[in-house]
Amino acid sequence: MMADHTTLTTPDGPFTVIAQDGAVLASGWTADLEVLLPQVHAALRPAALHPVASLGALTDAVTAYYDGDLAAPMTVPVHQKSGPFREHAWDVLREVAAGRPLSYADYALAAGNPKAVRAAASACAFNAAALFVPCHRIVRTDGSLGGFRWGLPVKESLLAREAAAS
Repeated sequence: MMADHTTLTTPDGPFTVIAQDGAVLASGWTADLEVLLPQVHAALRPAALHPVASLGALTDAVTAYYDGDLAAPMTVPVHQKSGPFREHAWDVLREVAAGRPLSYADYALAAGNPKAVRAAASACAFNAAALFVPCHRIVRTDGSLGGFRWGLPVKESLLAREAAAS
């Protein structure tokens, strides 16, 4: 199985996308494939990666996001694999509106299990498709940022960009 990848320059640093058949497998603010590739579930992990200049609609969605169309990344397909709750929680993340972050508790409630706050946080932590599955929109109950694989400065920048546009 082969996948394509590209790295774009963004205001938040290099952003790499690994995709197969027009769907995001993994993405994040790094140019290092050795950091990004292990985020892809073993059952979906490609045997080989092919660099390309553009991934078409996926690349366009990232560019559109940074140009102000905050919903653009939600229009492209994403392939992630895990258990039923986590997969559902990732779908729910794609419905969280830009500029309206949720607390982990509210996110667990939105995912259908208000007692599953830790499981909801785990869904964020294991999300391989940053930006396309906007785990950066989940914050602590007190409004503090919590964690983010790509660094709190990136999370803060994304949330500020979304708040300003909303």
